[in-house]
Amino acid sequence: MGNSRQAVGAYGERCAVRHLTDAGLVVIERNWRCAAGEIDIIARQGDTIVFCEVKTRRSSRYGSPEEAVTPAKARRIRRLAAGWLAEHPDQRRREVRFDLVSVLAGGAGAARVRHLPAAF
Repeated sequence: MGNSRQAVGAYGERCAVRHLTDAGLVVIERNWRCAAGEIDIIARQGDTIVFCEVKTRRSSRYGSPEEAVTPAKARRIRRLAAGWLAEHPDQRRREVRFDLVSVLAGGAGAARVRHLPAAF
């Protein structure tokens, strides 16, 4: 089961990167990890550093992908972002934004991708 879920997640992240770059964002890092966890995508839009959480689902049976970002998860991503910024002092003066990219990868055809800037 884990491999299938990982494959869906990896597919969702590829869709998200394509969507963000098509929208003019520059991806700086993917899957940045530290001891406390992982940030899916770190990008730049103009002078803003954008920390993106990607949520991929095969169906909305268990709720929309957006509903998977709980307040606790948002706090954890903010802490992780502070860790990334500590490692990249040259980026600290930039504005920071937290986005959500929701990917619904159901069945045949293209996935439905929604980018929610400043989602949390």
